[in-house]
Amino acid sequence: MKPVLVAAFYRFALLDDFAGMRAVLLDKCRTEDIVGTVLLAHEGINGTIAGTDQGIANVLAYLRADPRLGDFPHKESRADTPPFQRMKVRLKKEIVTMGVENINPNETVGTYVDADQWNALIADPDVVVVDTRNDYEVEIGTFEGAINPDIHTFREFPDWARDNGLLEGQKKVAMFCTGGIRCEKATAYLRKQGVDQVYHLNGGILKYLETVPEDKSLWDGECYVFDDRVSVGHGLKPGPYDSCPGCGRPLSKADKLLALYERDICCPRCHDDITPEQRQRFMQRRKQNDRDRAGF
Repeated sequence: MKPVLVAAFYRFALLDDFAGMRAVLLDKCRTEDIVGTVLLAHEGINGTIAGTDQGIANVLAYLRADPRLGDFPHKESRADTPPFQRMKVRLKKEIVTMGVENINPNETVGTYVDADQWNALIADPDVVVVDTRNDYEVEIGTFEGAINPDIHTFREFPDWARDNGLLEGQKKVAMFCTGGIRCEKATAYLRKQGVDQVYHLNGGILKYLETVPEDKSLWDGECYVFDDRVSVGHGLKPGPYDSCPGCGRPLSKADKLLALYERDICCPRCHDDITPEQRQRFMQRRKQNDRDRAGF
């Protein structure tokens, strides 16, 4: 069987009728047997979808036929099985939630740096390298020497940037994220605050891992992805992590050996936060999974 094609994409564009786009797009994806998640908002579109090569091509062609979206780029990888259970098209206030008004990457944004030029930029001692992702993403992999803001959500980034001197504009700032979308907003935010020397990794970590040879890479670890693969490594090959059903954080083999880990229920980080109702639901799901594995 040919591996499933996974396509990740986004485009900042003014979509005044984004709510009306939902039903037609959902129907198109279902017609093409596509699964995944697409977010629609007034500011644009953001999605990761999976299916056959032809199905993915048809959906992308449909989206690109909208002149407001145009020929937006996308990133491709492969998975042995579909990394999503179903197709969802969701309406959002933002396609990546920062919570700051009037931040428009179409008006101002940082300087794009292609993957093959990224190593030289972040090796410069005068450049401050910042990972804009959430703490649980950074935990399993990041670039050598990058600053971890230790934020739980992207909403915390503007305050972190202000409190840690990024808005002072005295140094060059290079930022990166999974696919590039968070950095579009992060660099737009810094530029809006008057910071001129702002750079970001074009296409994000995924493009870097896809194109930069492992022996020349400055990436250390795995890249967290928001689907059933959980993580990918160099060449965008699926990684060794599973996802905790309780909190969604990545779980390594070592995590599963810890005393507070409960298979299909929780991990040490969320063990004390699981409600009785959640535990009951997770236990029922575990029983069903066990029956499925046994062939019943």
